[in-house]
Amino acid sequence: YFDWVAYGTLALAPLVFGILFFIEAPYGRHIRRGWGPVLENRLGWFLMELPAVLVFGAIMAIFSELNNATLALFLLWQLHYCHRVFVYPLTLKKAKKMPWMILIMAVIFNTTNGYINAWSIASQPDKYNDLWLSSPQFVIGVLVFFGGMVLNKYSDRQLAILSRNKSSAGAYEIPFGGAYRWVSCPNYLGEIIQWTGWAIATWSLAGWVFAIWTMANLVPRAVAHHRWYRQTFENYPVKRRAL
Repeated sequence: YFDWVAYGTLALAPLVFGILFFIEAPYGRHIRRGWGPVLENRLGWFLMELPAVLVFGAIMAIFSELNNATLALFLLWQLHYCHRVFVYPLTLKKAKKMPWMILIMAVIFNTTNGYINAWSIASQPDKYNDLWLSSPQFVIGVLVFFGGMVLNKYSDRQLAILSRNKSSAGAYEIPFGGAYRWVSCPNYLGEIIQWTGWAIATWSLAGWVFAIWTMANLVPRAVAHHRWYRQTFENYPVKRRAL
């Protein structure tokens, strides 16, 4: 079933990319009525990211041959998603809400994505052996991965600090400093770079499916954020780009 799931997921990416340019995903600053029942934002983020930790971890624990390469890839994945599950939700405001529809779609994606990426590694022990750690793909990919992670986490932290302030826009302020001097959404840019690094480090169909899906999801959302900033703040820096 791996090829069906992987290529099927890849085929959906352009469709999602196009739809999200016209329909803003209704969570965060873009939440609005008409998307059904909602739940608390922190709980939503915890539940929707949890399958990525559990599914990936279970498949790797049961089916993979433990060596330095598989362990390194396992740690890279869990480093991101354990932060997303157990740390990132605590940085969000309690009063915010998320539609159950968004949660369900995210759970489906994270389950599928966790499966194809874990199985891609676990099913290829001849490829992911200790020699893989010295391959150009792994070395370059890990450097790109951590570069993107640092940009993503630092930018998210800047937003978390700003969210404690109030303005005419509610809980949002114009972010300054770091990569915000050039782009409106360096956190999204960082995540795109990070999972491109993962795709390079694994050099796999599953890795590139994930990187492409990250772009399909976050590029339209960055454009929507950028448009919201310009519409909300008259003094928004004109030279900034969305991404």
